[in-house]
Amino acid sequence: MPLDMGDGFAHSVRGILLRSRFGGGDLPRLRVLVAAQASLAGLPEPRCDDFVTAMDALAADAVRHDGRATLTLLRRARELECLITGPGSGRPGDPGRPGRSGSGTPGPGSADADGEGLWFTRLVADRLTVVPEDGGTTVGFVMRLG
Repeated sequence: MPLDMGDGFAHSVRGILLRSRFGGGDLPRLRVLVAAQASLAGLPEPRCDDFVTAMDALAADAVRHDGRATLTLLRRARELECLITGPGSGRPGDPGRPGRSGSGTPGPGSADADGEGLWFTRLVADRLTVVPEDGGTTVGFVMRLG
C-alpha cells in the first residue's frame, strides 16, 4: 500500500520502525537504535554496519548545518529505508541553494568535506535520493534486505 508521508517520497510501507527528532548530542543513541532496528529488520552483516555508518554520516551532516533534523526508518517488503529531513538545502557547502541528487559530491579529503556523508552513502546504499522541499530537504537511502 503506497503511503505519501508528505515528504516527496511514496512508500510501500510495512512499518515505520523509528521516527526521532535529533540534535548532535543524540547521535550516539540514534546509532544504537538504528543498529538494533536494522538487525531486527533482517539487514545482514556487514550491510547493517554500513547502514548505520551511512545514517550517522548523513545525520552528522544535517546537524552540522541545521542543528536539528528528523530521522525516519521504514521497513518495506524487501528494503530498509532511512530518511533524514532537515531545514537545510541538502547541498554540501551551499546552505541557501536547492539540493541535488548527490552526483559529483566530493569525497574524503576534498576541499568540501561537507559532502562526505552523501559520498559514503552513495557508495554503500542501493539507492540514494535528495529531495529539496519548501523549508528543507529530505535525504533518503535504501538497502535491500536479505
